[in-house]
Amino acid sequence: MTALPASPIPVAPPFRRAPLAAGVACALAAAALLAAPGAQARLTRITIDSVSPAFGGAAFGSVGTYERVVGTAQGELDPAAPGNAVIVDLALAPRNAHGNVEYAFNFYILKPTDLARGNDKVMYEPPNRGRKLFNGFARMGAGNDPASVADFADGFLMPQGYTMVWSGWDASAGTSSAGFNSVITLPVARNADGSTITGPSFEYLVSAGAASSFAITYAPASLDTAQATLTHRVHLDDPPVAIPAGGWTYSADGKSISLLPAGTKFVPNDIYELSYTAKDPTVNGIGFAAIRDFNAFLRNAAADGAGTANPLAGHVRRIYTYTLSQPARLLNDFTHLGFNEDESGRKVFDGMLQWIGAGDGINLNLRFSQPGRTERNRQDHLFAEGVFPFANVEQHDPVTGKTDSRFRRCLASNTCPLTMEIYSANEYWVKAASLLHTSPDGKRDLPDAPFARNYFISGHQHGVGNGASKGVCQQLGNPLDSAPIQRALWMDLDQWVEAHAMPPASAVPTFRDGTLVPPDQASVGFPGIPGVTYTGLKTTRYRYDYGPRFDQGIMDIDPPVHSAPYEDNPANGPIYPSFVPKTDSDGNDIAGIRLPAVSAPTATYTGWSLRAGPQANDGCEASGQMIPFAKTATERLASGDPRPSIEERYPTHAAYVNAVGRAVDGLVARRLLLDDDAAAYKAQAAASTIGE
Repeated sequence: MTALPASPIPVAPPFRRAPLAAGVACALAAAALLAAPGAQARLTRITIDSVSPAFGGAAFGSVGTYERVVGTAQGELDPAAPGNAVIVDLALAPRNAHGNVEYAFNFYILKPTDLARGNDKVMYEPPNRGRKLFNGFARMGAGNDPASVADFADGFLMPQGYTMVWSGWDASAGTSSAGFNSVITLPVARNADGSTITGPSFEYLVSAGAASSFAITYAPASLDTAQATLTHRVHLDDPPVAIPAGGWTYSADGKSISLLPAGTKFVPNDIYELSYTAKDPTVNGIGFAAIRDFNAFLRNAAADGAGTANPLAGHVRRIYTYTLSQPARLLNDFTHLGFNEDESGRKVFDGMLQWIGAGDGINLNLRFSQPGRTERNRQDHLFAEGVFPFANVEQHDPVTGKTDSRFRRCLASNTCPLTMEIYSANEYWVKAASLLHTSPDGKRDLPDAPFARNYFISGHQHGVGNGASKGVCQQLGNPLDSAPIQRALWMDLDQWVEAHAMPPASAVPTFRDGTLVPPDQASVGFPGIPGVTYTGLKTTRYRYDYGPRFDQGIMDIDPPVHSAPYEDNPANGPIYPSFVPKTDSDGNDIAGIRLPAVSAPTATYTGWSLRAGPQANDGCEASGQMIPFAKTATERLASGDPRPSIEERYPTHAAYVNAVGRAVDGLVARRLLLDDDAAAYKAQAAASTIGE
């Protein structure tokens, strides 16, 4: 353990919005105390493994120091309970003496040492494949142990007094909790007679390096490769070529496959796909209930059934979620399936800040599901992720004839969370995000849901890219970072929940103003930039045929073989029309929230990118592009670049600084940027050499 310093390290709190009026705050606190029920959720036991000082003993203003609480939890579920009945195969899992299904997970908590000095609010992040990814948003170092002094930065949540919580929910995160990885232990479903369940499973296998083997998700029912099909192709649109049964093998334990003869490498970045009959499906949908019941326990219980005290007892008045990518899609389905209502009918999460989830769900609540999968231009099209309903407002699906919304169940139970969907341009190009705010027939814009707002971050890729490297893509990565916008919206979300102060208006491209268009270059308006390939490659949202019992959550026939997402192949099923943002003459998106780098640009930023090398012009998946402007007019004219050069845009350094200042001030005025982040942008512009 790191030795504590002689005295706490003082840390100045970040900018805060005006606090709630004292009368409102007191009334809300009193209401929370009066409403605190005695009934416990279905979490049966917690075990505290360790409690230790966090952040090397740093103190955060009036909140003081923090501590790390690490432990495990056990829960059980009644398959007959209305809130659990939606979990696929729960009724086929082993039962304990009470007739319930058991599971276990680990958890990690960062809390004020003296909870009375905190704000009685929790930030809960469902880990992304076992990892904590909140660091950019929270101004903290990366890593699965953010309490370590090495990961401590200036912080965003700690000076405000937030408690931060993580817990395991995802079977694809593995079984090891080493390095504070978040994991869950789930039961295996069996047929009613106790026999092994088998069924179709599918693996999409791509490696950036020359791998000698690939792990597979489920054990095969047979190690006979003649009973499975392994294919190989270079480009997504190439016909898959079957590898002979004698050309590959399972490992002895059935956990991986490799090519023959032994030692043969899979070709880096080529596509391999395995279709096989698997056995022993885990009941992955329990992950939803594990999140629901752990948070309900932290919020409402004094202790577990054995008398172990709830480490946050009496100090959880609000719970907000922060998610990044996969967990955002998880919580889209969490809300849709009714899990924001606990077993006593109470709301679990008050607010959700969803980063880069957009219009998709997660491949979790199905037999042989694989929650670690995610569809993009070139990958994972045969996993149930982009499935109606896409939006938070009720819509009619012309394909299935259903009428639904993500909020249908929580509206009926009065347990809807206030939700902010924040997403990048990449989600329009690789995940059909327009369906979040357009009708399924692609003909009209949708109104906002009363409980949700949608915020598009213009020109952003899926996450933050490396602007100094191309990787396997044709252009430099996109370095835009939306974290400052997310921090401001977090404060807006808190005020929306606490004071019913309406948040900033949704900011998305629309049919109404002509900023939502088909992906062809003429419609988008993307300029012809020398050395930049534009193909209009975009994921198409098909209604795949997952089998006659898909709507009951069990896939029982093989999925379609062909998976090209943007080819008009009738075998893929009907298409839900989707669209992309229109750009200005620089190639930067017009609509949405424009970061200062987009409003006062020195480059073109895109949410899409194409691969280089043997797989050239296939999608570069989550990556976007940064395409710098020419420095001078002479350089621009020599290359034929239609975009004005930096010297033409900013004849002086002051001109650039002023342009950034106007962009920053505009964001602050719209409550999309906090004062300290605004000051940082202006200081960065002043320290640059642009225009000199």
